[in-house]
Amino acid sequence: MDYLQSLLFHDGQFLGIQWHPWKVVGWAGNVVFTSRFLVQWHATEKSKRVVVPSLFWWLSLTGSLLLLAYAGFYQRDSVFVAAYAFSWIPYLRNLLIHQRNERARQQCMACSHKAEAGARFCSQCGKALPETA
Repeated sequence: MDYLQSLLFHDGQFLGIQWHPWKVVGWAGNVVFTSRFLVQWHATEKSKRVVVPSLFWWLSLTGSLLLLAYAGFYQRDSVFVAAYAFSWIPYLRNLLIHQRNERARQQCMACSHKAEAGARFCSQCGKALPETA
């Protein structure tokens, strides 16, 4: 147990890291950004096909903005800032496309299933969906 304690709290610092608010922001950004991998993996395994859920894009956006804040306000490293300065743009765009797609989905009158955008028949019960103009 002393070995584990000395490993976790080296020189009186947790994991040997000098902790302060900006370190927490940087590590939080890393954890959030990395967790998107698990979200996408779970969604793909569950569907048995490649799926990228909207949570993946939210985690990407949040993680990249946290890392950009860490890079810009704490590290002040131009390479690090450049790596995250524009990465949020495709994440935000994908979230907007997802939202637009969700609004275009129709609800089946027979079974209340939400059909894919542009579908003419419900994939759940097979009934015809109302015509949209």
